[in-house]
Amino acid sequence: MRKSKALTRIENIVATASLNQAIDLSSIARAFPQIEYRPGLFPGLVFRLKKPKTTTLIFRTGSMVCTGAKSEKDSKRALNKVVEELRNHGIPIYNIPLIKIQNIVASVILGGTVDLENAVSKLRRVMYEPEQFPGAIYRMEDPNVVFLIFSTGKFVCVGAKREGEVYEAVKKLQGILEENKLIFYPERG
Repeated sequence: MRKSKALTRIENIVATASLNQAIDLSSIARAFPQIEYRPGLFPGLVFRLKKPKTTTLIFRTGSMVCTGAKSEKDSKRALNKVVEELRNHGIPIYNIPLIKIQNIVASVILGGTVDLENAVSKLRRVMYEPEQFPGAIYRMEDPNVVFLIFSTGKFVCVGAKREGEVYEAVKKLQGILEENKLIFYPERG
């Protein structure tokens, strides 16, 4: 049984979409005056939505990259909303966007302290060089994610492709730390 419930929060989802067609970025910039488009500095344009609060980069190839969503659902909703906005402003979009989640970043608080020195000797696929970085880098194989583990019991999880993988990985890591007596929870009185 877990000694503490992990507090896990999705911080950012990076999703890509492909429209499988070329897009005229200049016509988008004319249709949306608030768009950031500086072709001399960056090959794409920046399309921001207030709801869901996201930023989507759109490239002339029809590729899009959406960041800032806090759920897979919001990520997909944002990309579909961008396409809908483009169509509503006369930008010819012929295809349905093919959306793929590329990376989910989550923060985790376990509520105990972690013995990073011993974690290096007891865990496989872990790097810890405290002179370089205060956290241990732990590469979990299944699910395939990477954790930054700090002695404070706070983690960052990156690399998941589905939200469920984040929660599965956190539960698994917490179990490994508890099983190996690498995490210490404060006494409750």
